Amino acid sequence: MRIKQDQRGLTMIELMIGLTIFTMLLLLGAPGFSAWIQSSHIRNAAEAIQNGLTLARAEAVRRNQTVIFQLVDTLTSSCVVSTSGGNWVVSRGSAAGACDVAPSETVLPLTIQKRSTNEGSPNAVVAAAQGTVIFNGLGRATNLAASPTSINITNPSGGTCVSLGGRMRCLRVDVTTGGQVRVCDPALSAPDTRAC
Repeated sequence: MRIKQDQRGLTMIELMIGLTIFTMLLLLGAPGFSAWIQSSHIRNAAEAIQNGLTLARAEAVRRNQTVIFQLVDTLTSSCVVSTSGGNWVVSRGSAAGACDVAPSETVLPLTIQKRSTNEGSPNAVVAAAQGTVIFNGLGRATNLAASPTSINITNPSGGTCVSLGGRMRCLRVDVTTGGQVRVCDPALSAPDTRAC
């Protein structure tokens, strides 16, 4: 007695048609995916800066002492405070020239935490109104030239910001003299709560 076996699988023509459709869908989605990746670099940088500022404020309140948030050009011993630096250091003393010091309670600049721009946001470009924000023991920002002071984050390698007609979702971090820190989107307008 002979048992008939069903043959299952794809013919070569069905496989080629499937691959062609998959390739076309991939090609159609690639530009949007690329813009999404580049925009995520902006989001990562904005959230990291917001977290650093929030940490500095919280540590100032917890310790009841002055804590400094500084944007710096590098995390080496030759670092300088920079309004275009994507790296940051939270410390109790000035980190300029000592950004390579590990977090410590005894070694100057008494670093609490630091972050490199290479951690998730290598293409993000920072443009801040000022490179240093000092929080007092009450959590207030004591050295702001204007309130709110702004830190703009863009990604020129990914394209132009939406607010200028491009595809990049550029963001801004605002800090008030009262110590409030928030990320907002300059391309949006009120009443949207994400608007600047």
